[in-house]
Amino acid sequence: MRFFATTPKGMEPLLADELRTLGAGSVEATRAGAAFEGDLATAYRACLWSRVGNRVLLPLHTFDAPDGDTLYEGIRAVPWGEHLGPEQTLAVDFASSRSKLAHTHFGALRTKDAIVDRLREETGARPSVDTERPDVRVNVHLLDDRATVSIDLSGDSLHRRGWRDPSTPAPLKENLAAALLLLARWPVRARDGEPLCDPMCGSGTIVIEAAAIAADRAPGLGRARWGFSAWRGHQPAIWDALVEEARAREIVDRNRLPPILGTDADPRAVRAALANVERAGMRGRLHVEKRDLAAFEPIGRRPGIVVTNPPYGERLAAPPGLYGDLGDLLRRRFLGWSGFVFTGSPELGKEIGLRASRRHVLWNGAIECRLLEFPIATEPAASAPRSRREASFIDPQVVMFENRLRKNLRHLGKWARRQSVTCYRLYDADLPEYAVAVDLYEKSVHVQEYEAPATVDARRAEERLRAIVAALPKTLDVPAEEVFVKVRRRHRGGSQYDRQGTESAIREVREGGHRFLVNLSDYIDTGLYLDQRRLRAKIGELSPGRDVLNLFCYTGAATVYAANARSTVSVDLSNTYLEWARKNFELNALSPRRHELIRADVLEWLPTERRRFGLIFLAPPTFSNSKAMDSDFDLQRDHATLLEQTARLLTEDGILLFANHSRRFKLDEAALPELRAEDIARPTLPPDFERNPRLHNCWVIRRR
Repeated sequence: MRFFATTPKGMEPLLADELRTLGAGSVEATRAGAAFEGDLATAYRACLWSRVGNRVLLPLHTFDAPDGDTLYEGIRAVPWGEHLGPEQTLAVDFASSRSKLAHTHFGALRTKDAIVDRLREETGARPSVDTERPDVRVNVHLLDDRATVSIDLSGDSLHRRGWRDPSTPAPLKENLAAALLLLARWPVRARDGEPLCDPMCGSGTIVIEAAAIAADRAPGLGRARWGFSAWRGHQPAIWDALVEEARAREIVDRNRLPPILGTDADPRAVRAALANVERAGMRGRLHVEKRDLAAFEPIGRRPGIVVTNPPYGERLAAPPGLYGDLGDLLRRRFLGWSGFVFTGSPELGKEIGLRASRRHVLWNGAIECRLLEFPIATEPAASAPRSRREASFIDPQVVMFENRLRKNLRHLGKWARRQSVTCYRLYDADLPEYAVAVDLYEKSVHVQEYEAPATVDARRAEERLRAIVAALPKTLDVPAEEVFVKVRRRHRGGSQYDRQGTESAIREVREGGHRFLVNLSDYIDTGLYLDQRRLRAKIGELSPGRDVLNLFCYTGAATVYAANARSTVSVDLSNTYLEWARKNFELNALSPRRHELIRADVLEWLPTERRRFGLIFLAPPTFSNSKAMDSDFDLQRDHATLLEQTARLLTEDGILLFANHSRRFKLDEAALPELRAEDIARPTLPPDFERNPRLHNCWVIRRR
């Protein structure tokens, strides 16, 4: 049988070597994966034992598919009754590259239709779709108009070992951590008893993977669900034998394992790491503790390796001097060891002050990174003067930035105190060289770095971000740990709502006499749009005696202002935001009997709703192609239809408040002959956003 295993870019040779050790034949590494041959047991073994793979696919059919009809016929030609029955569920993953059929959602729908139609014709019934936990997952890859349709034997990505809390993703996936360890030749070193240390272990991914490799634990042993579990070709006896063999191989005697140490200065990270160690079943096989970098020391009786993934500015800027401090530490205390530093910033890598003997290019998602190998001399080297190390962080214009912050704080601080405003925008790219937005959330600071244009040197932009982070605590008199930094980039789809960090910094803040939870660490947006402060107040003024509808309700802040309404209904598709809204409701004592939360796709919910509302707040995203939606949504293209459907739910004297954050949005009034729109963007724009008014759009809309 022929199979294909996928892996992130840069890890293909590691995957190919791994497959050969697992008994696979005719292994051929290609872009983002490797093809191989073997029996079903070989594929099962790859699922159970691959440390660097993502998925194991069983190709069923390859054919030309230049359009939707040929795709449909090619998929329909597969004898699907051999793989699933009409009583089961399925999901389709569709990817397209260099092909005429580029719309992946359309391709997935045509694939699903072909499978369903074939099974309905053969059995008189059809399977249903379950995108989250399907019985069978079908994978279609379209390259140069040629389609390959496969059964996904892994089901979920193999990097998910089954021990991580899914609500707190790490910046380093487990299979990438395993790749770092394989490149550091850890399996051989572990057998020789060499120690391993990670001085910035975060949630513990590297040290947990290191312990699993040292213990010869199959990475798939912790998983309860597989893509082949409900597949009709599954042979349970073969799988059960492989699992028993893997359990027998695992080393449980801690005396036979090398010393492994992970430390971190952040107590929250250490708590998360300890919880992950427990869930991974690795208690006693490694040690994790809170320790500052300056106090980090070797363990064991012989030299070993330091493997670490310091911050490099994508999710959280590295504190000034961090890489230099790491280099000093290695030179002074880890004589004869080898250091392996994984970073997405080549410039920061240079600041370590050690000469890299090898550089391995790997990809962390869309970020090109390098694993730098530093052999450390057996004799101590003199440390570079700190003043020289820090010189590269000092921007001559940083004083101008600090002065502007102080000036804004004096001016806006007076206004905020008079208006009892505790959360406001202090700085918004006032100086072009420092393209960030700085928001105060009471005693915390939220920083968003705008993506620099291609004409700005990336290294220079990163240096300035570090200068900003260094300047904020002393200038604003806040603790350094209360400064949270994110990078805002242009996105298509819902990815602006993806998680940014691993540890949630949730704070309770006050606004307009109400209380709200904000999350300063996990997402680009915090849960409280500060530019809509006056708009929320207007909702509070208009809501008494009315039934209020909040569409795309986000975290429910606008609904909280409508607490005195006769009733409220808040609709959103995201479970995360609805749960957030529920907590905001509880903080403000909103009764669930009068304030209803509905999880639904607004575009599908609107045509089916029959109630009428005296006040509707509509704040849609600019663009969305959420997996939970049947089709994508483009605000500029679709807003007229959306407004018509929404206005249908207004009472005769009802008011629709329509707001968005699209800088290029233009309201098509000609397409809305039955509605009258009044632009109220300026009156509802608060003083802290006056320097950037294009961010804030708002209209009052009534029936004519």
